Amino acid sequence: MIGTTPDPLLLKNGRIIDPANGTRVSGDVLVVDGRISRVEDAIDAPAALTLDVSGKFVVPGLLDVHVHLRDPGFPEKETIVTGCQAAAAGGFTSVICLPNTNPPIDSPDVISSILSKAERTDARVHVIACGTLAMAGEKISDTETLLAAGAVGFSDDGLPIESTDIMRELLSRSEEHGFVVCPHVEDFRFTRGGHLHEGTVSKSLGFTGMGSEGEAAMIERDINLVREVGGKLHILHISVRRAIDLVRKAKAEGLSVTSEACPHHFILTDKDVPIYGTAGKMSPPLRTADDREAVLEGLVDGTIDIIATDHAPHTTEEKLRAFPDAPNGILGLETALGSTMSTLVEPGILTMEQVVEKMTAIPAKLYGLDSGTLGLGQKADITVIDPNATWRVDATSFKSKSRNTPFHGWTFTGRPILTLLGGRITHQIFG
Repeated sequence: MIGTTPDPLLLKNGRIIDPANGTRVSGDVLVVDGRISRVEDAIDAPAALTLDVSGKFVVPGLLDVHVHLRDPGFPEKETIVTGCQAAAAGGFTSVICLPNTNPPIDSPDVISSILSKAERTDARVHVIACGTLAMAGEKISDTETLLAAGAVGFSDDGLPIESTDIMRELLSRSEEHGFVVCPHVEDFRFTRGGHLHEGTVSKSLGFTGMGSEGEAAMIERDINLVREVGGKLHILHISVRRAIDLVRKAKAEGLSVTSEACPHHFILTDKDVPIYGTAGKMSPPLRTADDREAVLEGLVDGTIDIIATDHAPHTTEEKLRAFPDAPNGILGLETALGSTMSTLVEPGILTMEQVVEKMTAIPAKLYGLDSGTLGLGQKADITVIDPNATWRVDATSFKSKSRNTPFHGWTFTGRPILTLLGGRITHQIFG
């Protein structure tokens, strides 16, 4: 039934979680004309295709705010089509793509091309545009024109915005227009030439390390700029304790500072790098056990608002290079939910409601998107999750064009079994 749009469609006997509306009930969801028509204890709809989802969670379609679709420019790694297929398989109905493409996303034409390609794919695609032209760090982008073309935020992606003056101006414009500034936070003084976290593991392997202060120092600068001019600052893939402490303090002051964490940073540490090799190479790198604990603490107390993947496809040939020569990044879309449920929900670190909120309502609100809710009349972007499904990760069966994951062969509990995009079935493994 994948690709079909059964109308009407009734999801029966689900465990409904909708944090945007404070909903946690057992009941039914009726979809009519691609929109949510009713959410009630018991719905009688004889004409509807009925799927019994007893014991399953029915939640708003998941939203990943940090995805590299590699399109335009790198079709051997990923395309908008395959990236959205991977998203649907992971339970995601919306993704926000980052701008390190070729050409970079610094013009209305590139944004228009991406949105046009995404019109008939298996997920809704939103665009982060470059903070500086060509991500060169020298001249600020035409934010007004890019916003009009559909951009939802600005970043130089894998490159930090080193110019304090440019970052100040971006945040000032953010304060005026309400858009999100989401920089890659890295001070090259502490990380240049590094290949993994600077510590005992990097020393034992004989590789130049990336000091944790490289992340913290840049976050400190950016938070100080928010104190100065305002703006909405969102910290991508936060990974070190001091950085998390800085964000916690900023929130306590009432500053508009948010952050996200990736599953690999709350599951793995730098001690895993010798095990997984280049499948454990990313930026920011896997950190220490103490940093990992800080990420968990931040997720629990709300310092870290969002769970995102930093889905970063690379070819097998690239990842087979010697460690210093291999690119940073791993896949995330198809393992995010299972890995998160297994490591956060199953051991009781976060509730299912908290995880769903960090993957739906909070990111949708931050970026001003019309998603992340099961409200009546809303687009029927829905994810059905089996919390008891135990499955083994097989990267060879991924929808993504790439295979670069450290989780190949891992067993997770919790899996998306049905994904609906505007009522259309984009992923189904039951029924």
